[in-house]
Amino acid sequence: MRIFETPLYPYERSPDQDAPNPACHPVVVVGAGPAGLVAAIDLARRDIPVVLLDENDRVSYGSRAICFAKRALEILDRLGCGDEITGHGVTWSRGKVFFRDRRIYGFDLLAEEGHRRPAFINLQQYRLEELLLRRLRDLQSEGRPVELRGGSQVTKVEPATDSVLLTVETPEGPYRLEAEWVVACDGAGSTVRRELGLEFAGRVFEDNFLIADVTMKADFPTERWFWFDPPFNRGQSALLHRQPEGLWRIDLQLGPGVDREEEQRPENVVPRLRQMLGDDVEFELEWISVYTFQCARIDRFRHGRVLFAGDAAHQVSPFGARGANSGLQDVDNLVWKLERVLRGRSPDSLLDSYDAERVPAADENILNSTRSTDFITPKSETSRLFRDAVLNLAETQPMARPLVNSGRLSLPHVYLDSPLQSPDVDGLPARTRPGSPAVDAPLGDGWLLARLGDRFQLLALGSCAAETGYAGVPAGIRRKAPASGSSAALGIDVADEPGLEVISLPAGRHPLLDERYLGGAPGALYLLRPDQHVAARFTDYDPERTAAALRRASAQETDDP
Repeated sequence: MRIFETPLYPYERSPDQDAPNPACHPVVVVGAGPAGLVAAIDLARRDIPVVLLDENDRVSYGSRAICFAKRALEILDRLGCGDEITGHGVTWSRGKVFFRDRRIYGFDLLAEEGHRRPAFINLQQYRLEELLLRRLRDLQSEGRPVELRGGSQVTKVEPATDSVLLTVETPEGPYRLEAEWVVACDGAGSTVRRELGLEFAGRVFEDNFLIADVTMKADFPTERWFWFDPPFNRGQSALLHRQPEGLWRIDLQLGPGVDREEEQRPENVVPRLRQMLGDDVEFELEWISVYTFQCARIDRFRHGRVLFAGDAAHQVSPFGARGANSGLQDVDNLVWKLERVLRGRSPDSLLDSYDAERVPAADENILNSTRSTDFITPKSETSRLFRDAVLNLAETQPMARPLVNSGRLSLPHVYLDSPLQSPDVDGLPARTRPGSPAVDAPLGDGWLLARLGDRFQLLALGSCAAETGYAGVPAGIRRKAPASGSSAALGIDVADEPGLEVISLPAGRHPLLDERYLGGAPGALYLLRPDQHVAARFTDYDPERTAAALRRASAQETDDP
């Protein structure tokens, strides 16, 4: 039996259903897709009680999202399941672009060395969800406060000032549940979104695309192959990707106005695939779907005590693997802020920064996704002539290749205008400026991101590594002794903030770390957020300024000192 046909979290009656009044939980996550599972796992790891509701009792049907980017894998590392998920996937970084019957050029998405994770892995969404469920079960066995309720469909959402009242339909009838906060990860057809009367704004694309997952033995390399106007699908596009377990993903553009039910019939799909693969390749159909899409989002991702993430908040085309990857980045951005608010370490306004940071990220993804779609499916003869001219030129002229857009592949968003970051300084590398996700680097005995963990930390490099060991601490900021065996030279307490560990690494010992964080500067001090994005950086250590940057990054202070 296929994994997506097997109940993995069947309905079980909850004591909440027999309570005389609605039971109240700190956080309820709606939807057990990738974003919802990651949100629940992250909350549970932080010992924030969470209930995860899903109307189904099994993982997603079909492979659906398959490309998971380096940043998503780094998030999964922090959650304790990166090794297992990466190990189950097919690793790749190279791709080829074809025009008609010619190979135009190839590319490598991670040409530089010194990264723990690859540019991408391919892994069926149902396998990803299965592995995330395994991680969630492990947390439950450790006594972490997380509960997954299958067969539990949210049918009504009633926001109040300090909580949200949910009506949950089950096989044994409905019951009501109260949540201090609701994280809506219930997908493109989100009930929570509909209940709040929220609509998507953006573009709807009328082209139809066929997805076919096929099992076959083939000698194709583990690369992303994309065709414009191939001989086997004239006037349209095609995509080929390897998946684990002998599966291959094939996408074929069909154009507008097709009979979708007719196109999904195996007797019509098989001849299309024969034209592409040839008569000598044996294959079996695993899953077939025909889809259209839109590039759109809701106006805001925070609506009082309801927070939207993933497809419930925004939708993009599948070109560029921006859907599931951006959903994981949404909850990575959200959960640490939610924890701080629940524990009283930051004001409620910290959650406004979720909007301020992830709405522009969604807009960036929508823009890139829309541009990809317009290049792949020209809407006029003039646009088609331009595209074909670019493709012909790109075969011999590398300068034309950046204009070829077969789906600009997912990259993490840089929060350049975030209210949480401090003004930057001159003289340090652009790739690690405030708002950027920390760039991994080998440390000899491990990796930088693994050392950083998931709380506020200082990374002191070069001359700053020595400064943090003896610098004075101003009034109102308390020195905190480092833990035994810790690499910390100094701890700083700001108000109720737990000790801020300093990771001190002298220059010259880790060349790639120096290149990525120092450039040519003699020293640098980085303040890193719990989601491993850079909040501030300096070229010397000033404890007052560092404390102010920490207060700003945690929404405890918004004005410069």
